[in-house]
Amino acid sequence: MPAMPRIAIIEDDRPTSEQLAGWVRAARPELQIDQWFDRDSAEAALERERYELVLLDIELGHERHAGVALINAINKRHAGTPVLVVSAMPAAIYRSIMKALDAWDYLQKTAFSEAEFIETFLDMLRTARSRQGSAPAEAAQDLHLDPLWQRSAVWRGQRINLPLTAQRILATLYQKRGQVVAYEELFEVVKSGRSKDNVRKHVAAIREALRDADPEFDAIENVPMRGFRWTR
Repeated sequence: MPAMPRIAIIEDDRPTSEQLAGWVRAARPELQIDQWFDRDSAEAALERERYELVLLDIELGHERHAGVALINAINKRHAGTPVLVVSAMPAAIYRSIMKALDAWDYLQKTAFSEAEFIETFLDMLRTARSRQGSAPAEAAQDLHLDPLWQRSAVWRGQRINLPLTAQRILATLYQKRGQVVAYEELFEVVKSGRSKDNVRKHVAAIREALRDADPEFDAIENVPMRGFRWTR
C-alpha cells in the first residue's frame, strides 16, 4: 500500500502545536501528522522523511532562529517542500526574510483565525500536489518559474535572484519564446515606471542574473524600436 501523506509540525509550545494539529486533522483527516518540539528531533526527522508540507516556528526553545536553520536543511535535502512559517515574530519584518529563504508563506501568531490558517494550508497543499503532477512535463524546460511568485526562478538547476517585476518580464519573454514581445506588452507587467528605459534596465538585470548562473546565456535578443525576443 502507498505510504500515507505526511506533514510535520515543528513548534516548541505544545498547546499551539496541538491546536495546529487539530485544525489540520479537521480539514484533512487522511494526513499523517508528525509533531516535533525542538530543533534536534526535527532535524533528525527531516533526515528520515520527505514531508508533503512542513509547518514550523522560527524560535524553538532558547534558539531564536532555529527555524531558519531548519528551512535551510529542508531546501538542501528536500528542495521544493512547501514550508509554512507560523511565528510570533512581526510579519512586517519577517515575512520578506522567510520568503527570501524560500518559505512559501508566513502567518503571525494571534493575527490569524482558524479559517485563515486552513485556507492558507489547503492552498499550499493543492499547489504542491499540482506541481508534483506536472513535474515530468516541466523537467524538459530550462527555466522554472513559481506561478505564485513566492520562490526564486531556476535556470538549468541554478537559482536566479530577481525582483518581482523582472521575474514577470522574464516569464512573459519565456512564455512567448520565438516571438517579438513589444515594449507596450511588457508595460503591462511593470507596475511603476512604465517606460522603455525602465524595461531595458529590467532586461539588463535579467541577462546579468542568468549569466551568473550560465555564462553562455545569450537567449534574449534586443529587437530595435520594437522590444525583445527569447530566441531559444
